[in-house]
Amino acid sequence: MLITADRLNDHAIEAQTTSGVVPPADFTTNSFAGYKVSGVTTVGLVMTYQGETITSSSSGNIKDTLCATLPVGWRPPFTVVTSFDRSGLADGSVSIAPDGTCLLKTLSPTATLGGGNNVSFMATWVSGNA
Repeated sequence: MLITADRLNDHAIEAQTTSGVVPPADFTTNSFAGYKVSGVTTVGLVMTYQGETITSSSSGNIKDTLCATLPVGWRPPFTVVTSFDRSGLADGSVSIAPDGTCLLKTLSPTATLGGGNNVSFMATWVSGNA
């Protein structure tokens, strides 16, 4: 797309969604929002975990844990790594792959993720809004 002078100042939302996230059995989706503006995609999710307690090691390692799959059209063209918040008491990293899978990868050292905890994260990438 050719960007003209009038388009440079136009930051209108070109596409948005609040549906289509697929949670695995141990998670429920509290909220999801995706926006596309000026060739950039942003997604934000809040999930509630209902599985068995996960405890991180002293270095923060946990088993990769699927927490969501993003809908087609709302997936990054490359793996994006960002941070997540666990109910305001711990944090960790989450990766978002081109197939839409969102994996929790780390958690604050010796922290836990237990039933009823919320996991929230936001990610932004250049997408060209394709």
